[in-house]
Amino acid sequence: MAIIKCPECGNPVSDKAPICPKCGVEIAGKIKPATTTPPPVPPTSETDRPQRPDNEKKKKDTKNLLIICLVIALVACAAGFYFYHDAQAGKEQDEYEYAMRSSDPAVLQAYLDTFTDAPRAHIDSIQAHLTVLMQSDRDWTNALVSNSKSVFEDYLANHPNSPYKAEAEHKIDSLDWITASTTNTPDAYNSYLQRHPNGEYVDEAKDGIKNVNAKTVQPEEKTMIASLFRHFFQSINSRDETALTSTCESIMTSFLGKSDATRSDVSTFLNKLWKDDITNMNWRINNDYSIDKKEVGEGEYEYTVKFSAVQLKESEDASKSGKSTFRISAKVSPNDKISSFNMVKILE
Repeated sequence: MAIIKCPECGNPVSDKAPICPKCGVEIAGKIKPATTTPPPVPPTSETDRPQRPDNEKKKKDTKNLLIICLVIALVACAAGFYFYHDAQAGKEQDEYEYAMRSSDPAVLQAYLDTFTDAPRAHIDSIQAHLTVLMQSDRDWTNALVSNSKSVFEDYLANHPNSPYKAEAEHKIDSLDWITASTTNTPDAYNSYLQRHPNGEYVDEAKDGIKNVNAKTVQPEEKTMIASLFRHFFQSINSRDETALTSTCESIMTSFLGKSDATRSDVSTFLNKLWKDDITNMNWRINNDYSIDKKEVGEGEYEYTVKFSAVQLKESEDASKSGKSTFRISAKVSPNDKISSFNMVKILE
């Protein structure tokens, strides 16, 4: 027998009693006594709750997650290192190629300082290139000290790609100009122009030629003047009026003291020389020319000429035969014609 609680009113009653004495609910055979179990102990914390298998599972999942994250992190680091190393290698290659093209020693030295772990072949090439450039600097310093055209030319031949190439060419140009301007002849100026068709002093060289030509009688000009007066006097000797007048301008500023003389005046002069009693006449020019030159137009020149000439004449009257010397002053026009002619007999 056991004492139980009435399921209806909760009154203690024997499990053998036919009914509950309090409420009349049937008990015997209807109600089974409950198994007595110890009262549950209230949990003191979350961890004390009866969920230990779930906590262990969570811990295991967390551990697995950490391992996965660690693996992912390692893979990411490896990939990052690979790409970083690849990028660094590409940067080194670019800087190497740039340095090898450079003619600035500072660029090459910067490469060596930055890429200390570069391939040995790259470092050797950069160092060799740097040595060449440093030698170039030394040679350039020596060229500046010497200030010699030949040394600058040797420098350019040995260092055609030097950063000082333009300055070396400028030095050569300047030295050649100094030579040309000091010599101050058309040949010297023309020589400069041939060597430096695009030189810094092209305009000055052309002006120099012009100025020298305006003041200096060139050999071909002297030849022209000598030929003109030789023709003039040979025409007198042969008594060739046409040939004589062809050597003179149609209007002459002065002829034997007459202003604005014409070719008719020249013909009259010829006839006066050849008087009836003259049987032979020969004029001989002394090669004592004094020639001054003046520019009278763009590339046009007038020449003032002084020289002496000897007249040998034979006459039917022996007393009139003889030799006379004359001082002649004349001018030659840009047309290569006699534009003025005067002469004075020199008494002996």
